[in-house]
Amino acid sequence: MMLTVPVITILYGQALEVSGVQNLRIWNWINLLWLLPAVPLIYWQSAAGLPDCWPGNVPARQKLWIPLITGIIFGLLDVLVIKIILHPEPYQSLPPFLQPFPYSLFLFSSGALEIEIWYRLLPITLVLYLLRKTRKESWTPVAFMLLAVLTSLREPLEQWVSGPAWLTLYAFISGWSMNFLEAIRLQKAGFGAAWILRMGHYLVWHIALGIYVQWVELAR
Repeated sequence: MMLTVPVITILYGQALEVSGVQNLRIWNWINLLWLLPAVPLIYWQSAAGLPDCWPGNVPARQKLWIPLITGIIFGLLDVLVIKIILHPEPYQSLPPFLQPFPYSLFLFSSGALEIEIWYRLLPITLVLYLLRKTRKESWTPVAFMLLAVLTSLREPLEQWVSGPAWLTLYAFISGWSMNFLEAIRLQKAGFGAAWILRMGHYLVWHIALGIYVQWVELAR
């Protein structure tokens, strides 16, 4: 079930490419292979002391609404800073971080899944699982917090923003904070909640902004 959207993304992107749509970010079957490590990890969540992917005993407020609204807030902040303040003039073409709708919905849903698997699910699950298997469960709280802090550094460091000092600081703090909150959601409400938090951000920053640029700015 988890791999359904990535498969659609691959087939959809290839069809658009064949039809002549330009500047697409295309997924291929290698991208799908990168997601396969998540399949066994989903079944190890309880063994690692984490909630199931979509735990039935966790209220919707914790696993759906709080992460979704949190992600939307981060997305609105990015639109305010990067689009409204730094780039108020209309785009002349879709920039690389935007893609044509509705393809963008599938692409960024798959991208969010890939990031949550490799930035959080895989490192956190494996370490906590090994601690429990080696009877070092007392280390789990400290280990989780250390993992949450360190894994949250990866994305802002990989996507380091150059420019004015205030912009670099904003991008680093917001990137680290969102990743850290995703780790907390993983611990409290499962992998699905962490993915939804990122999707809340993507729905605004990548998808809604892309619709605006595509249908408003480029249509003028």
